[in-house]
Amino acid sequence: MTALAPAPHGTGARRRSREAPAPAVRTLLRGLPTLPAVVLLVVFLAGPIAYCVYYAFTDMQLTGASGARFIGLDNFTRAFKDSDFLNAVKLTLVFVVGSAVIGQNTLGLALAILMQKATKPVRALVSAVVIAAWVLPEVVAGYLMYAFFYDQGSLNSLLDALHLPGQNWLYTMPILAVCLANVWRGTAFSMMVFTAAINDVPQELTEAAEMDGANPWQRLWRVVLPVIRPSILTNLMLITLQTLSVFGLIYTMTRGGPGNKSETLPIFMYQQAFQNSLIGYGTAIALVLLVVGALFSVVYIRLLKLEDD
Repeated sequence: MTALAPAPHGTGARRRSREAPAPAVRTLLRGLPTLPAVVLLVVFLAGPIAYCVYYAFTDMQLTGASGARFIGLDNFTRAFKDSDFLNAVKLTLVFVVGSAVIGQNTLGLALAILMQKATKPVRALVSAVVIAAWVLPEVVAGYLMYAFFYDQGSLNSLLDALHLPGQNWLYTMPILAVCLANVWRGTAFSMMVFTAAINDVPQELTEAAEMDGANPWQRLWRVVLPVIRPSILTNLMLITLQTLSVFGLIYTMTRGGPGNKSETLPIFMYQQAFQNSLIGYGTAIALVLLVVGALFSVVYIRLLKLEDD
């Protein structure tokens, strides 16, 4: 038999290179399905953010000026010297901590725990009432809360029926009123997150704790809460970011007033950019708000990583 002559050196490698694409090409081909999403993110998210960053360093105005002039950090310097801006930062922190970190998170967890022992009709009724407030448009919820808190509203009518003194809550305690309104509107999300988390707690853990003599409070504190701690941190991050951007609810109820007693950063940004026509200054405030949200996110993500470790 005649032996086959060996293939020329390099022929097999060339054939393999024609049959299988290079690693860079394979990576590119795998990324092609995500290309439309990347383009949309660049056009509708990254592009506007980059444009806003540019405006934040200019003296862009809505009216009067024919163009925008680069002024560096002047807008940010002006903001941190502005007592109204510092007041807005303080009220934003009060609004976020009071209505999200404490209010929505605590009430949502309490409802989720209580509904575990409630009958099916009670669970259905409570869920419907709580979720109804969540699905309402923000402006509609704002008008309902305005009708509840204002001088001749439902709250004062109820207090009068109980022979208790009332007051104009939107004038005397506006930040408390908008905090309670945001708790009423946003608690449903926390309740649903915690309900799902509690349902995933292994039954054998709670049964073992009960057999060891732990009462309901001890089972909650030592078994349930440690297991659902990642869900608590995730919920805190989501509701914090959502609360930082609340605008319609506050604007509908108080428009930041009276004076600036309920003027959070979104309200202050809107007033500077669109009422005072200072687009550059308003955009700089928007970037500050973005940084505040990023700082909250970093803190929560770090806590989640520590929890995983």
